[in-house]
Amino acid sequence: MFRPLIRCALVALLAAVLAACSGPTPQPNSELPDYGAVSQPSALPTLMPHPIGPSVKRENALWTPVPWSDLPGFEQDELRDAWSSWMRSCEKPLPSWRVVCSEVAGLQNADDGTRRAWMRRALQPYLIRTHAGKDIGMLTSYYEPVMQGRRQPGEGFTVPLYAIPSGFAGQGTWFSREQIESGHPAAATALRGKEIVWLNDPVDAMVLHIQGSGRVNLQEADGSTTQIRVAYAATNNHPYKSIGRWLLDRRLIRDASWPGIKAWVDANPARVKEMLWSNPRYVFFKEEPIAPQDQHIGPRGAQGVPLTPGRSIAVDRRSIPYGTPVWLMTAGPTLNEKRLVMAQDTGSAIVGAVRADYFAGWGHEAGDLAGRVKQDLYLWAFWPKGAPLP
Repeated sequence: MFRPLIRCALVALLAAVLAACSGPTPQPNSELPDYGAVSQPSALPTLMPHPIGPSVKRENALWTPVPWSDLPGFEQDELRDAWSSWMRSCEKPLPSWRVVCSEVAGLQNADDGTRRAWMRRALQPYLIRTHAGKDIGMLTSYYEPVMQGRRQPGEGFTVPLYAIPSGFAGQGTWFSREQIESGHPAAATALRGKEIVWLNDPVDAMVLHIQGSGRVNLQEADGSTTQIRVAYAATNNHPYKSIGRWLLDRRLIRDASWPGIKAWVDANPARVKEMLWSNPRYVFFKEEPIAPQDQHIGPRGAQGVPLTPGRSIAVDRRSIPYGTPVWLMTAGPTLNEKRLVMAQDTGSAIVGAVRADYFAGWGHEAGDLAGRVKQDLYLWAFWPKGAPLP
């Protein structure tokens, strides 16, 4: 019944195990678990900031103004993809950004030298720190899985992804995952006709429930193939429980690694359902078409704009408001980056002043990267000169 699992499912399970050790809880908009491999010793240099004014206290962070010369690698970043991501954020600008966003649009076809010169004139960089003054934080990564699906059940495709059930307004706890998947009569009645697509592996379905969004290569009834997105719509409001933590607590695995998880799943097909039911939280989805011109962009993040691989991050909005351009520096075994990114998403595991989740894209390669990122970072936020700080 359980063929060798597709690779992205294994990455997600590995991430779930590792995330369990630090106690993350996904949700809401797109579910963003604390993905990443075991933390590595810091490869970042020690910062020697040069404050040019007093720090500004936000709810969950200090913003300390610094000169542009403090930003490592600013002259080397290729800004084309970042600019596209920035223009998407400017579709929903904060009041302080409206004038600046018109200038961003005017630089769409400019060279990077012109763009950098404008940024220096128009924006002020701020080093992001905790209230205690700590400037090193943690970077993880997330991605959008790509699955195979069918419109109708059959030929091994027996696992449904549901839209919001009839009569459920999103308030209060609904039926648990076990009750839903074991066919509780009232749950089955409310979900009848709400099937969006059918998958052929319950572990693949759990990947989408953890991520909150994914692409499905869908074989239609007429034999044609299209790709759709299943995006987060709601949950049953039960608490998220890590299936990785469940495995570790029962000493079913000692090796919290990809091969260790795969070995357990392959050796224990009769217990996989028990493992999945240990997480009572259940996600309901909505179908979104993917136009041909939108194949290269990701799902909409919490800001309400599409995410850009390698240029969008999820943040704690109490630290950095949505739509803020951010300079990110990280160094580790998986990523070594100094680049411009946009704060466009969130997740309840993404908590803290210097905390970011890096959108890696979609498919296997992105999933492989997302499953290995857990490393130190620095963040600098940019804000329009003369505008009131958030």
